[in-house]
Amino acid sequence: MTEQVSQRSPSSEPFTRGLVQIFTGDGKGKTTAALGAVIRALGHGLRVYIVFFMKGEYPYGEYNILSELPNVNIARFGSLEFVDPANIKPEEKEQARQALAAAREAVLSGSYDLVVLDEVNLAVAWKLVELDEVIKLISHKPRNVELILTGRKADTKLIQLADLVTEMLKIKHPYDEGIKARKGTEY
Repeated sequence: MTEQVSQRSPSSEPFTRGLVQIFTGDGKGKTTAALGAVIRALGHGLRVYIVFFMKGEYPYGEYNILSELPNVNIARFGSLEFVDPANIKPEEKEQARQALAAAREAVLSGSYDLVVLDEVNLAVAWKLVELDEVIKLISHKPRNVELILTGRKADTKLIQLADLVTEMLKIKHPYDEGIKARKGTEY
């Protein structure tokens, strides 16, 4: 479900060459890095579209604030439950398919300067969406659209296509000590 209407501010300039960026790895910070790029783009009046794969209607703090800002549209797909990669449900595949369709529409629409596909790498790794469909999206991306893909387990073919790849390396994480995700920092 997409919300808000996007308009470029008169002072903003679209990208002359939009890149493909990937934030991947087992460390924390992939979505955080992508949303940092979103904030920067919005600060320059650029138009942004964010597609959240596998995140549904969960009360993520980033959604709460970003949905109130101008020039950003957000689409969330998935359920409140975590996806079990060993037991993929048909409805999870359908939600991911819808997320990719929304991303494709946004990328090709001419309405956005930056499009973020949050958790798409994991959706590909878990076979919720086909790798070839994401490759096709990248290959059809207009030159002036910046595209960011996040999620663990980025496929090597996607890494080869990207202009920038950052791997978040987990050295230590509080979850390993039994500390659960905290409102305001992890969601």
